[in-house]
Amino acid sequence: MQNTARQQTEQTPWARQLSGVRGVLHTIRTADMEIRNIAIIAHVDHGKTTLVDQLLKQSGSFRDNQHVAERAMDSNDLERERGITILAKCTSVVWKDTRINIIDTPGHADFGGEVERILSMVDGAIILVDSAEGALPQTKFVLGKALKRGIRPIVVVNKIDRSDARPDEVHEEMFDLFASLDADETQLDFPMLYASGRQGWADETLDGPKKDLSPLFDLVLRHVPTPGLDPDAPFGMVATILESDNFLGRILTGRVEQGRARVNMPVRVMRRDGSIVETGRLTKLLSFRGLDRVPVEEAEAGDIIAVAGLSDATIPDTIASPEVGEPLPSTPVDPPTLSMTFRINDGPLGGREGKKVTSRQIRDRLFKETEGNVAIKVTESYESEAFEVAGRGELQLGVLIETMRREGFELTIGRPRVLFETDAETGERMEPFEEVLVDVDEPYSGVVVEKMSVRKGLMQDMRPSGGGKVRLTFLIPARGLIGYHGEFLTDTRGTGIMNRMFAGYQPYAGVIEGRRNGALISSEDGATTQYSLFSLQDRGTLFVDPGEKVYVGMILGEHSRENDLEVNPVREKKLTNIRAAGKDDALLLVPPRKMSLEQAIAYIEDDELVEVTPSAIRIRKRYLDPNERKRMEKKGTAGA
Repeated sequence: MQNTARQQTEQTPWARQLSGVRGVLHTIRTADMEIRNIAIIAHVDHGKTTLVDQLLKQSGSFRDNQHVAERAMDSNDLERERGITILAKCTSVVWKDTRINIIDTPGHADFGGEVERILSMVDGAIILVDSAEGALPQTKFVLGKALKRGIRPIVVVNKIDRSDARPDEVHEEMFDLFASLDADETQLDFPMLYASGRQGWADETLDGPKKDLSPLFDLVLRHVPTPGLDPDAPFGMVATILESDNFLGRILTGRVEQGRARVNMPVRVMRRDGSIVETGRLTKLLSFRGLDRVPVEEAEAGDIIAVAGLSDATIPDTIASPEVGEPLPSTPVDPPTLSMTFRINDGPLGGREGKKVTSRQIRDRLFKETEGNVAIKVTESYESEAFEVAGRGELQLGVLIETMRREGFELTIGRPRVLFETDAETGERMEPFEEVLVDVDEPYSGVVVEKMSVRKGLMQDMRPSGGGKVRLTFLIPARGLIGYHGEFLTDTRGTGIMNRMFAGYQPYAGVIEGRRNGALISSEDGATTQYSLFSLQDRGTLFVDPGEKVYVGMILGEHSRENDLEVNPVREKKLTNIRAAGKDDALLLVPPRKMSLEQAIAYIEDDELVEVTPSAIRIRKRYLDPNERKRMEKKGTAGA
């Protein structure tokens, strides 16, 4: 998921890169050596970024004494904290006089927009599969996209050093997966390697020497074709990744589809419908060299470059010479399936903890996000000072909210809603469904099946997966999964693994039961007291500590019963003549339940909001005043 504002901070090292080569004329041309463009794609946590680290080290991209962080390609804070890849990134290595451009891609389906775009830039792909987990939903999602583009992937069974590795079974699973995705005969004849990305080796057989990754490098040179594009045609490229830099302005990355790009050459930018957006010049060309981008004077068809000098170009515009009359083909992206309402923070504590609090600032930030993240759509809401933000899933939108929070924004978020469609022929209401694959210990399979059935999930398959585990496959409405992941982890004692993938639109499945318990709602403003919370903890599960600021309408906890209950969390014990110091020390509180941002968003009901500020995450009722809340409940519009 692209985040242009975050990239401003992230890309400032470019200035140091440019100053380091100041005075040196770079005339690196793609014609100097052959080119291979490949993507590394797989399910989340199957080792893509770690493998890229080893490819960079073994190709000599790093100096012997150079300190490089683990997972060097995961360069922003959220990626390092969560241990996932969010933004597609390009790097380059040289092996046997051939330049290999490598794109590391996200593994979560929520960031599928990134994967779909970069597939248009490559001629080959390395499909990475965990030797124990096998082919999971995201592997299927990405592989299907690659096969439709005619790419002949290389399969690498990674983490072969795991104690529960089952390489032969995984090989058979991959062949079945290729066949189920309608791969042609050449694609079915895929080459396969066994590897350990962390240990830095790959081999064609399980009993190979296990020395290094040279078998993988050599296989890429043999199996992946050269781009085969026309370098003598007029210049043209499609913008695939958008970033922003404080020194160079807007940076657009893409593959040169035809012709040659030269510094200061005149170009024009076209939308997909052929309309002209702007005309300008390429003031800077940057080519990938290891983890760095260095200025070049010229780039040829087939190379992946970043260009600067254009103010309005975005994804997926065509940047081309003035004589090019038609836009180049670009890949359509699957539509968003989930929507949330982003509003200003109009609570009593609004404006105290953040620097960016107005609807204009929120609007500008959201529309700037859409420039680089084609998987997100933003529209004006019917509510005043609110915006509808649609994306591919809770994780993608959660990352956007967390990023804005760290940038100093204050906002309130409504409950996630799925986006319905109407069948053009029958007029039937359609909703997004997801394919869910669950690996769980056998004793917990019963509760998972029960919970999924309550949420309108239909079990498609059930089979043992070794080690006392069961693999369950469900087809379930996307709205049935909202808020379920935390409950799933509780039911499986933290041992279950759940993976999901968009499976298309199907007829509306009916009403799904929401949260069963009501909320404990503050009836007073102030700071919570230990004395008051001690008396309230028998009423349910608390979300707040003593001394926290609360206000009327704020949700303090979950009621033990189905109804909402208004309580006073700021009540203090009356002073008496015989009260001794330390009298309340014996009041022991149960530790409160603290929710992450994603958990809070998944927890709320239609009549509730999550208040997000740089220093706090709170849950509140949409209407704070209890009398107004009752009036709206009578009208049936409490969640509107």
